[in-house]
Amino acid sequence: MARITVNRKSHDIDVDPNTPLLWVLREQVGLTGTKYGCGIAQCGACTVHIDGAAVRSCSLPVSGAEGKQITTIEGLAQNGVLHPVQKAWLEHDVPQCGYCQTGMIMAAVALLMEKPKPSDADIDSTITNICRCGTFQQVRAAIHAATNA
Repeated sequence: MARITVNRKSHDIDVDPNTPLLWVLREQVGLTGTKYGCGIAQCGACTVHIDGAAVRSCSLPVSGAEGKQITTIEGLAQNGVLHPVQKAWLEHDVPQCGYCQTGMIMAAVALLMEKPKPSDADIDSTITNICRCGTFQQVRAAIHAATNA
């Protein structure tokens, strides 16, 4: 049995402690915004926040998330108001197919918590998520726009 806190709500989950957090979030908690991409923590589609830090949930066992605050894409908006990064994503038409976007948004939010005014070099070195559609220019523009929100 594992107890995790996701988007400020506690969940008791009956799973093997080595089960990747990604699958617990999707299958036991029912939050499907976090996506499976590669399964080896390279693409970033599964990015969530653990105590505010961007973490790739496909490679983190649920036991590693116990006692920590987990935030998924579903937990970013507050009281029906989108997070500034989510708003910037829409305003800059970032998503094409959209599959990688939840992980990309979570990585961008974590970057802005650490560096409120990142340079292009900061964005390029920190946002290592893979977008097969190649929306990296729009991602950079949206991150800069979110810093002014």
